[in-house]
Amino acid sequence: MKSSERVEAIQSALREQGFSGWLLCDFHNRDPISYRVLGLEEGKFTSRRWFYFIPATGEPVRLVHAVEKGKLDSLPGEKRIYLPWEQLHSSLKEILGPPGSIAMQYSRNNNIPYVDLADPGIVELVRSFGHDVVSSADLIQRFEAILDEEQFETHVEAGRRVQAIKNEAFALIEDHLSRGERLTEYDVQQFIIRRFEEEGLNCDREWPIVAVNQHAADPHFEPLPELTSEIRKGDKILIDLWARMDSPRAVYYDITWCGYAGTTPPQRYVDIFDLGMRARDAALELVEERMASQTPIFGYEVDQACRRVIDEAGYGEYFVHRTGHSIGHAVHGNGVHMDSLETKDERRLVPGICFSIEPGLYIEGELGIRTEIDVFITPDGKVVVEGAVQRELITMDV
Repeated sequence: MKSSERVEAIQSALREQGFSGWLLCDFHNRDPISYRVLGLEEGKFTSRRWFYFIPATGEPVRLVHAVEKGKLDSLPGEKRIYLPWEQLHSSLKEILGPPGSIAMQYSRNNNIPYVDLADPGIVELVRSFGHDVVSSADLIQRFEAILDEEQFETHVEAGRRVQAIKNEAFALIEDHLSRGERLTEYDVQQFIIRRFEEEGLNCDREWPIVAVNQHAADPHFEPLPELTSEIRKGDKILIDLWARMDSPRAVYYDITWCGYAGTTPPQRYVDIFDLGMRARDAALELVEERMASQTPIFGYEVDQACRRVIDEAGYGEYFVHRTGHSIGHAVHGNGVHMDSLETKDERRLVPGICFSIEPGLYIEGELGIRTEIDVFITPDGKVVVEGAVQRELITMDV
């Protein structure tokens, strides 16, 4: 999308939301969202503050320092240059115009920390001019988290490869156990990482989780050479793996599957996994129903639907994280999260977004389960789950 077209689309969204404008700014590359939204190259030398104000109507304005006056030359709009800090303040006040609602990378009470990147001092300065600072979270979702067809296809392709590697990982465990050969959680993790490399996948050095028994009760357990368990017959196994194609606009695929190193899992393990599966499906069904009826649905509602199933079964204390997260070029993206626990995410689910649904139950010292699917809402509002969905524990003939 050309810069001028992007600005026009942003202005349309601002008018829909009733905002006066969107102030995007950065200092020392602290706000990557602004770069991505504006189509600017990230990571380039930035030693002075810059500001780009997009009003709901009218011409955008670039405010740049005299030392880096060409910083925003790729963007449309008037250019103003400041040198002393007093000139920065007076220029910014003039640019923003009469008091109104100014969107910034800000989240009230830090409710959505992913977007809470605006310098608090700049927020104070804008408020001192009489403006109401509002969150740009919904705007960010619209201009960063909505996937185009090409991006969705990268998600699908990553899913095909990740699902295959997941199957290979469980097969590797079964093969070693049937031969009586030693294999650890760390060994399986390293196998997955090698297969990622061979299949052209990238996990940005955020490594997959392979955990058995009590280790699986830690939602973010990380196997290390010095912290790993040997996988034995009768073990309960959790594998959480995520990756994207190794290309600039590729979108992640993220799943968690559970298995048992034997033919007949303990009934308690089966029951707890089935509870997680029912909660997952309840959340998905709510999304499907609301999208089919064109009824608004928000992230916190999806979490509540999932959590209610687990709460009613008496296991609520063991579900210690949100139901799901946005998925984009980063595995935890900047769209709506399925969350009423860690935050109350009041962003709306809209066509074009991708997100996980992944309830988990973590009983310290005993076991953990998580069952995770990736959901995409098509441009016409259909709810799609890419790849296989786990319906029962994987078992092994060992």
